[in-house]
Amino acid sequence: MAWVEKRGTRYRVRLRIPDGTVTTDSTHELRADAVLRAKEIDVEVARDTFIDPRGGRIPLSEWVPIWESTHQASPATWAAYRSHLRLHILPTLGPLLLVDIRRQHAKALSLALGKRLSPRSVADVIMVLSMILQEAVEDRRIPFNPCRGIRIPKGIRAERPHASADQVAAIVARQARPSDGLMILTAAYTGMRWGELAGLHRDNLDLSTGSIYVHPDVGALHEVEGKLYLGPPKTNDSVRHIRLPRFATNLLATHLAEHAHGTVFPGARGHHQRRSNFNRRAWTPAVAGDPKRGIPAILAGMHFHDLRHTHKTWLIEDGIPEIAQARRLGHRLPGVRGIYSHVTEAMITNLVDALQRRWETTQPDRPDGTVRRLRPAA
Repeated sequence: MAWVEKRGTRYRVRLRIPDGTVTTDSTHELRADAVLRAKEIDVEVARDTFIDPRGGRIPLSEWVPIWESTHQASPATWAAYRSHLRLHILPTLGPLLLVDIRRQHAKALSLALGKRLSPRSVADVIMVLSMILQEAVEDRRIPFNPCRGIRIPKGIRAERPHASADQVAAIVARQARPSDGLMILTAAYTGMRWGELAGLHRDNLDLSTGSIYVHPDVGALHEVEGKLYLGPPKTNDSVRHIRLPRFATNLLATHLAEHAHGTVFPGARGHHQRRSNFNRRAWTPAVAGDPKRGIPAILAGMHFHDLRHTHKTWLIEDGIPEIAQARRLGHRLPGVRGIYSHVTEAMITNLVDALQRRWETTQPDRPDGTVRRLRPAA
C-alpha cells in the first residue's frame, strides 16, 4: 500500500516494495496530486502492472550495455548501432536516467541532428534510441517509450540514375583491369549487389548451366569496422539462382581460365576487394571522367548500387513479369501477389534472351552476337 508524506514544501508518495524495501515513487507540489498517485499505485499493484521506480533510475549509458548483452543483430547492423550511440545518442542523453528521458529530449535530438544529417540518417538514429527505450518498457523499468510516434520529415529523395546498355559498355571500356570491367558488366546484367559479386566464389558459378548461386551462409562479402568476411546475403530472399545470358557465361569462362583464385573477382593480390578501394580506383574515375584531361563524364554521381536500378529498369522495359524481376533481384512481392505468382522456365528464358539482345546492341562489329574479350580502352 502507498502513502503520502510531507517533505518540506512538497509531498512524496512512499510505498513498500514486495522485498520489504521502502522507496519513493514520486514527489508533488500539491497533496491532492500525491494522494491520487498513491491510489493509482494501489490499483497498479493489484493488477500487477506497477513499475518499480528504482528500475528506471539508471543512466541511459548504463542501460545500453544491458540492452546490448541480449539484443541480436548482424555484425554490420551492430556496427551501425554503435556508431549512432557513440556519435549522437550517448553524448546528449547518456547521463540522463531512463525515468528522466522525456519526449522533448528525443524531439530536440531529432531537430539537432536534422541540421547536419540527412532525414534518413536522423530516422535511423531515432529508431535505435526508440528500440533501446522500448526494451526498457518491456523490462518494466519505464511506463512508456518517449520516442513513440515521433515523426521525422522525410525530405525529398532524388531519383537515382540508371544507365543504358551503351553507357554501361562505356564505363566498362574505361577500366584499366579487364576484371573490373567484367565485374561491372556482370552487376548490370544480373542486378547483383556489390557484396554478392565481391564475395562470389567460383564454386557458386556454374558455367555448364550459366547460373550464379547466392549461398545462404557465405553469399556476400561484408566489411565491418575495417574487417572483411564472408557471410549471409542481405535477406533470406537474396538466396537465389541467377541465370546468365550467353555472352556473360562466355566472358566469365574466359576470365576464370586466366586466374586460379577462388574468388571470381579478386583484387590485384588475389584477395577480396574493398568497396572503397574499388570506387576510388575503378568506378568513380570511369563514371565521373576527368575534365582536365578532356574525358567527359558518363553518369556523374552514379553509384555502383545504381546498376541494380539499371537492371530493374531494363527488365521493366523488356516487359518481364514482376515476379520474375523480384526473384532475380532477391526481393519478395508483398501480399497476394507474392503468394500466387510463380516464376516459370519460360519467363527465365525470355528474361535472359532479352538481356542477350540488349548486349548485342552494344557490339556493332559483332552482329551475330559472338563475344569478344574485354580489353581496356586505349
